[in-house]
Formats: sequence, C-alpha cells, structure tokens
Amino acid sequence: MIVSRLSFLHYRNLREGEFLPDPRMNVIFGQNAQGKTNLLEALWLFTGGRSFRGSRDSELIAFGQDAARLQIDFFSEERDQSAVLTIQNKKRSAAINGVQYGGVMELVGKFRAVIFSPEHLSLVKDGPALRRSFLDGALCQLRPVYAKLLFQYNRVLQQRNALLKDIPRHAELLDTLEIWDEKLAQRGARLIMERSKYVCLLSEPARRVYEGISGAREQFSICYRTVSGEEPQTEEQWRQYLFDLLGRSRREDLSAGFTTVGPHRDDLEIRVDERQARSFGSQGQQRSCVLALKLAEAELLQTLSGEAPVILLDDVMSELDSGRQDFLLHQLGEKQVFLTCCDPETAARYSGGGRFEMEQGRLTVRQ
Repeated sequence: MIVSRLSFLHYRNLREGEFLPDPRMNVIFGQNAQGKTNLLEALWLFTGGRSFRGSRDSELIAFGQDAARLQIDFFSEERDQSAVLTIQNKKRSAAINGVQYGGVMELVGKFRAVIFSPEHLSLVKDGPALRRSFLDGALCQLRPVYAKLLFQYNRVLQQRNALLKDIPRHAELLDTLEIWDEKLAQRGARLIMERSKYVCLLSEPARRVYEGISGAREQFSICYRTVSGEEPQTEEQWRQYLFDLLGRSRREDLSAGFTTVGPHRDDLEIRVDERQARSFGSQGQQRSCVLALKLAEAELLQTLSGEAPVILLDDVMSELDSGRQDFLLHQLGEKQVFLTCCDPETAARYSGGGRFEMEQGRLTVRQ
C-alpha cells in the first residue's frame, strides 16, 4: 500500500495544498506546534478510525471554517484508488473511488496504516483501556466487520448504562433490563472471541520481535484476560456465561449506575520473563514491549491482507535509544514510512527518501 498524494483544505492548521510523498521513507521535521502531527493524523483518518489523539471531529476543522476536506490517492489491491474525507457539522463522510457514503465505516479496511506515537509508549504501564483500544483498532483494519460489531456493542452498552441510571427513579423499568442483558451478551461473546483469536495470532510475531530487540535474553508473552477470569471455549458458551454474569452483577451495576462486567473491562496481559510488564518491567522493557506489539501488528496486517500497511511514526524516535531506533527502522523493511521529528540534524540521519520541513502548516521539500 503506497500513498502517492494527500491534499488538505481547512484541516487544523495545515495550509491549503498537497503533499506528494516518497514511496518509501518520508521525514517531516520542524518545531513543535507547526503541523507535523496534523499531517500524520490526516493520513490516519483514512483508516476509518477516530483521531489517534482523542480529538473530537469538530476540533479537526480550521478555526473560522465550517468544514474540512481531505483527499488521498493511493495504490492498493493492484490498482490506483482515491478517497475523500469531509468533516462538517461534527460529522465525517467519505467517498471512495467516486462513490459517496454517508459515514466513514466504508473506509475501514480500504486504507491500512499502523500509528506509533509517544502516547503508545504508555500502552504497557497505563490502564487496560489503552490496550483494549490497541486490540480494537488493529482488528477493525484487519476485519472491517469487527468495526460494526464494536459499534453495536458500545451502543447497547450505552443504552444499558442509561437504563441502570433510570431504574432507581422508575422501578417499573427493571423488567426490561434482561432484554439488554441478552443483547449485550450476544455481541460481547463475539467480541471476546474475535479479540482472543487475534491475540493468538499476534503472540508469535510479537514474541519473535521482542526476542530480536532483547537479543534473546528475555521471554515475551501476551494473553487476553477477561475481567471474570473465565475462559469458555465457544461463542455460545460465552454468550450464556456473559448473560448469567450480567444477572449476578445486577445489584452492583444498579448501585454503580453502569455495567461493571463484560469485554469493555477486559485486558491484554503482557509479560516479560513470566512477570507482568506493567508492574515489574523497566522502562526499557516496557518500550520494547510496545515496539514488539506495533511491529507485530504491521506484520500481521501484511500477512493476512496481502499488503504492507503504511507506517506512521509520530516523534517517537527521540523517545527511543539508538539501538531501538535502528531495530525499528530495520524491521520496517520496504514499507512506506512517514516519520516526524523536530530538528533537521535528526532528519538528516534518515536518507534514501523524501525530507520535508513543516513550518506554520506549510510543507517545503528539502534536499
């Protein structure tokens, strides 16, 4: 998968224009708050996901403008393709190869990328929400149907939580809770099965990458952990188990005002030498774990989709020592890479591609 052109209009602080990247390495350098991350974010949005910075859609539109427009030309599935993304009235819509869609769900699986930002270095040491987000984001690109399943689960979860808050004031609503329990259990069972299968697939390439980083001195492993600790074998067993679990947790849920059990509380357990990396890993080990997971994600995307994803590295090189930097770049091989950094001296280290300076939202080609 290769990006040949990105154009932008009224997107954050980026000046109206276009970006013609190199098919391999692209280094975008410049001082902070000039627009480097905005450029990578614009590319990432074509995966169909939300901003990797957690920004609301309304924040993506330039100040004083009503709408933003992005267009990308890329080579995928052995042909040239294009996609247009419009952000207006706090909503995104997309067009792919001239066909207009009301939302962005159709983008999922069309353009694949792996993003690595400083926030991801907290993937190991922070709480489980970031690790669930990592799994969900990877699965959405690999299996577009998963994105719809995740949306359905979250919608049912929101509705059940709203009902839990209403029941103390309207006791007659209690009898309707079982309906939402069934819906949540059905979708939750599928969610857990999909995540578990993906973790099994991710485990071996991640272990191999970590072994390369550590020089085979340390052992790396991952495991999907449900909040209940149970491990039924089939989707139907999971559905029944979750349904029963929601029933047993009803009193606690009503007291808390939200759903306390389910895949929205699960975690990806990461271990180094049989010890939890979150609690016992050094900072270097934790960063090696993140590298292993991200590089394994890219490898798995390429293996299962048949195409290498685009790699987005947002100012992460300064956070890694030289050994991990070299290992990361070596592992990326022939993939198209977009790398941001602050100073031209750092940018000069990465040869064999395009170098671009970003200043006040404007890109300039540098030799």
